[in-house]
Amino acid sequence: MHGATNQPWRVAVVGAGPSAFYATEALFKALGDGVRVDMFDRLPVPYGLVRGGVAPDHQNIKGVVKVYEKIAANPGFRFFGNVKLGRDVQVADLADHYHQIVYAFGCESDQKLGLPHEDLDGVYAATDFVGWYNGHPDHRQHRFDLARARRVAIVGNGNVAMDVARVLLSSAERLAGTDIAEHALAVLRDNQAREVVLLGRRGPAQAAFSPKEIEEIAELPDTDVVVTPEEAALDPLSEQWLESAPRSQQRNVKFVHEQAERGEGEGSRKLRCRFKVAPVELRGPDGRLSGVRIQHMELVAGDDGTPRPKAIDRYEDLQVDLLFKAIGYKGLPVPGVPHEPKKGIVPNDAGRVLEQPGGAVVTGQYVVGWCKRGPTGLIGTNSPDAKATVEQMLADREGDRHLQPTRDDLGPLLHERGVFVVDWSDWQRLDAWEQKAGAERGQLRHKLPSIDEMLTVIRELRGR
Repeated sequence: MHGATNQPWRVAVVGAGPSAFYATEALFKALGDGVRVDMFDRLPVPYGLVRGGVAPDHQNIKGVVKVYEKIAANPGFRFFGNVKLGRDVQVADLADHYHQIVYAFGCESDQKLGLPHEDLDGVYAATDFVGWYNGHPDHRQHRFDLARARRVAIVGNGNVAMDVARVLLSSAERLAGTDIAEHALAVLRDNQAREVVLLGRRGPAQAAFSPKEIEEIAELPDTDVVVTPEEAALDPLSEQWLESAPRSQQRNVKFVHEQAERGEGEGSRKLRCRFKVAPVELRGPDGRLSGVRIQHMELVAGDDGTPRPKAIDRYEDLQVDLLFKAIGYKGLPVPGVPHEPKKGIVPNDAGRVLEQPGGAVVTGQYVVGWCKRGPTGLIGTNSPDAKATVEQMLADREGDRHLQPTRDDLGPLLHERGVFVVDWSDWQRLDAWEQKAGAERGQLRHKLPSIDEMLTVIRELRGR
């Protein structure tokens, strides 16, 4: 059993979002001073979707980074930012240096609708919009034609859809003091969107948004949340299902019914919540989106009794200027790491990586977070998820089922390869710089939108 030796247990964590930090925390709690954790991220900055996904007007949610800062303060922790798996370091390199490898790299792409003319100008992925207004380097090049958009459709009604809707319906002044990207704020100042239409395939009882998210939009100045009485009404199947559904779903239904009773309202901005509808065709004769054809649904009981949408022979044409696809994130393959294309995850058995779905266990390799289970849950969901994987790791450590590293420190190898590694103290200096530069602009934080710009500032800060 390896635990009997005095050599520190070494673990590589690939990714620096919530699941990565929760896995690191669980390892430190279980093994104390006996473990060293090196965390890698392809970006020079940590925190994953807390930094690049949480909306700029939700700073209270971003407060969770204080927990991650405490984890990073552990003497056994090191950060290797600007190091990309498959480019700067290979899985074989990690296997040479660590007893166990944890993949925590999330889901970086978007789900496609699979509809005709999905490539029209004016059809966007919500994930691209979110990354763009959050200053994520992958998304700085996107262009969103908000200056000509009066009506915008969003396919999906989860919390990402709500974030997009809220940003579109907010005044630029409301967002100006946050950490929103400077390039995004400039475009949003010319935003003409006055009506956002959410398209959900199921009914109000099954809506994926959380109550707080939808209620927050209703509280925006000069903004009404509009639902027709017909679409607010519950069918008998949903009424029955709702009796044992989570309280959040019951709260959603209550809210939707209240909005239906209020009618159109008098605000100049509208969020229209449509239920039991799905897009079937995108239209734009000149290569630019001008409308979407939607098909109505009815709810039928699935095998497990859950209400599921079934298309009916009723259609509607909706004129829209822009459309955002907010039907989920999807994982991309990473060189050297098994990939399950259909689900967009790393194939695994309760956190142990498999060679392929249903295949043999890959010794010493594990997975946490979205690349383990798919893009589901809130930030806090990643904590029990990571702990469950770490329990498997500890069992394999006790059972001597792990990698056999032949080298100690990966740092010199990266140095030999000319990789510019950003360590935790570099990040702390950049973090302070971002906050100071933001304060000078009247913002909470000023994010640099490119990796090169970040590295230039980090080099300058190192030299001081």
